[in-house]
Amino acid sequence: MARLSLVSLAEAGASPAIARQNLRNGIVHLGLGAFARAHTAVFTEDAMLASRDITWGIVGVTQRSATVARHLAPQNGLFTVSERGQGSAPVRVVSSITEAISGRDNPEAVVQRISHPDTAIITLTITEKGYRFDPQTGGLDLSDELVMADLNGSAPLTAVGQLTRGLQRRAARDAGPITVVSCDNLPANGELTKRLVLDFAAALPAEESGPLTAWIEANTAFPSTMVDRMVPATTADDLQEVEQELGLRDEAAVVAEPFMQWVIEDNFAERRPRWEDAGAVFTADVAPWEAAKLRLLNASHSLLAYLGLASGKETIAEAVSDDAFRAACAGLMLDDVLPVMDLPDGLNGKAYCAQILERFGNSALGHTTAKVGSDGSQKIGLRLLTTVRDNLDAGREPRWAALAVAAWMRHVATTAADRLDDPLTEALHAALPAPGNRTADMVVPTLLGVRNVFDKSLAEDERFITLLKHWYGIIENGPDGLRKEILHG
Repeated sequence: MARLSLVSLAEAGASPAIARQNLRNGIVHLGLGAFARAHTAVFTEDAMLASRDITWGIVGVTQRSATVARHLAPQNGLFTVSERGQGSAPVRVVSSITEAISGRDNPEAVVQRISHPDTAIITLTITEKGYRFDPQTGGLDLSDELVMADLNGSAPLTAVGQLTRGLQRRAARDAGPITVVSCDNLPANGELTKRLVLDFAAALPAEESGPLTAWIEANTAFPSTMVDRMVPATTADDLQEVEQELGLRDEAAVVAEPFMQWVIEDNFAERRPRWEDAGAVFTADVAPWEAAKLRLLNASHSLLAYLGLASGKETIAEAVSDDAFRAACAGLMLDDVLPVMDLPDGLNGKAYCAQILERFGNSALGHTTAKVGSDGSQKIGLRLLTTVRDNLDAGREPRWAALAVAAWMRHVATTAADRLDDPLTEALHAALPAPGNRTADMVVPTLLGVRNVFDKSLAEDERFITLLKHWYGIIENGPDGLRKEILHG
């Protein structure tokens, strides 16, 4: 099979939707993974087609690996999106990415693209750990080795370093205002990104810090957003299916569910695509939408991942098909979350929860429990611990949120350090007792003592400790007992 390219597409009669000569590099995207391609790139192309403003080319930057850039380069940035599940559209070729750069191999090019006068928007999907913030302070982790290297003048390898150095050069060349749009699952992601950028600027020498900080404050907007689309890792079977359907080989193909959502704070420094024409929602306050997704959808995703890992289930769809695990997931949303949070106007809580369960059951996606369960130390605070605190403060029992946290603890305690996919693996395993002593009474207090995950007040709350030990012991005794406890108490 031919590789996907402009020539091979034309020969196959499947030309891209937008003539590439019309595109200008108005957007730089940091974190060019599968989600960015299936979400932000699709929204941008749909917006161009709907509004007929077909000038918004995307320069995509990979962060941790050069693989995607290597796959996209010979394809002139073209890639396919294959939807899976009820209501899926036909496979499509997306043409909004004009260039793909490896941020690790060519950081200077990233800084240059950010500072270019044509660039009006920077978007980010770099995952929680890509921001390199200290969870205790909420600020930039200035002890991080790569952050320190970026500050000391090395070619910047962190996303925050590349972004800030790009803004610094932009200010020097008077390239005009710019908007930075975080699309990661973090509360107030725009405010967080701004704080981290300003922290980086403040840590520079005084002769650089003052002018750069003033320029950023005057010329850069950081709107918050909420994004949603399930995009599992592409498998070899997925690539084969796309090849059979399209008639071309595409190593950069992505699969995704039909559902797609983007809520954006209406706060831009300069021009932007008409994403609303593609279905995006612009609002003055994204926070309620962020909270609903993090504490309902993302929290439930994590719960199913850890219950699935504890019972040998490989995918989220397999986990939610188990009556007990589905009940726990529903219990988390309906009993623990909805009573203690305010929903955004226009969102029906019960209907949203039912939709989440339906989406989780999409077996065509193959979303793995291992992937969803990765980086748990970075996720449980945002997804689960807020719900735990709110329930405890209200005198309520966070039964299902505690189950999710206990299941994560059990996953940490039973997974070898060289197989645990978590940035805090070393600290977590250093806290654990010896393998022969990893009972509920031993594991729960030690992991609660990891301050990068749990604050002192929550770690010392006897109600929470009791719930965690209860659930940890239940999980420890096997899936049958766990199912029985969930369904019958």
